[in-house]
Amino acid sequence: MAKMTNVGEIDRMIRIIVGLLIAVWSINAGNFWWILGVALIATGIFRFCGLYRVLGINTCKVKS
Repeated sequence: MAKMTNVGEIDRMIRIIVGLLIAVWSINAGNFWWILGVALIATGIFRFCGLYRVLGINTCKVKS
């Protein structure tokens, strides 16, 4: 089975950092934006974004 990744290294780090910031802020503020934060963290960890796949975006570098 082919490895399905479409989130590159820089994109991955940005997603994890921004996701953590949103999740922490949201939990402290008592609202539901933490769901977005968790989604960003998950896409960063698993290196796959369903929306990227639908839009045909791939930020991974191709290894030759």
